[in-house]
Amino acid sequence: MTLLRQKMIEAMQQRGFSDCTHESYLYAVTDLAQHFHKSPEQIQVGQIQEYFVYLAQKRHLCGATCRLYYHGIRFLYLQVLHWEQFDVPIHYPKLEQKIPELLTQAEVKQIILACANHKHRMMLMTCYGCGLRVSELVALKVRHIDGERKLLRVEQGKGAKDRAVVISPGLLDQLRRYWLDYRPDPWLFPTRNNPPQHLQRSTPQKVFSQAKSKAGIEKVGGIHSLRHAYATCQLENGMPIHQLQKLLGHKNIQSTLRYVHWIPGCHGGESRMRDLVGDLEVSDA
Repeated sequence: MTLLRQKMIEAMQQRGFSDCTHESYLYAVTDLAQHFHKSPEQIQVGQIQEYFVYLAQKRHLCGATCRLYYHGIRFLYLQVLHWEQFDVPIHYPKLEQKIPELLTQAEVKQIILACANHKHRMMLMTCYGCGLRVSELVALKVRHIDGERKLLRVEQGKGAKDRAVVISPGLLDQLRRYWLDYRPDPWLFPTRNNPPQHLQRSTPQKVFSQAKSKAGIEKVGGIHSLRHAYATCQLENGMPIHQLQKLLGHKNIQSTLRYVHWIPGCHGGESRMRDLVGDLEVSDA
């Protein structure tokens, strides 16, 4: 590991950045260095501008990806190399304002039922029933479930924040059955390694994609679609926006308000999710 890379990792750790941010920022800086075959310390302002033109015109990266690269590179020069300022005029495609193809209640049910594996099905049910990010899902431990209070503790979610999420009675019952069958410890959804580790984020993503394909659902979107479906159903059931903000772990209320414009055709929020979980009591024999 180079000294510069180590310094960047330490700077991100000091600020409490998530593992996902670590990976993204380091990848952006590494890609920049490999493009010019030199250390970032030796790259000039004009070359950084040329690099972003290359990303947009040659590699055809979208605005969101270019913006992520920009933030990673900007962090390096400001916080690690200590440039006095980073006012490089960078041009990249505008961020596309797209409304996701929201899953209906019936489609969520189809996707979950398409999982023959009990552990995989339970993973998707928990992700949907609690509106979790995939990084939060794989980091769950058995002790995070408070059966008496019907709460799920999400530790150090995005922004290094803890929060509590309500677990419906139906989902709690399914989690208890899952525990009796698998006896996971300490991770709720462990790997098969010895000792067991928590899953990589790519595993639930793959499980979701395969189940969606098997169910014949052609809507675009990964496992994060389950979180969108959870949020919009809660709003349709009349949940106050500030309460939903806390459940989702959003720092900015604007992130939650976007769901007001995405209300799908499913009606029922938490009560409907209880019904759905009840419908998903499929035998694993």
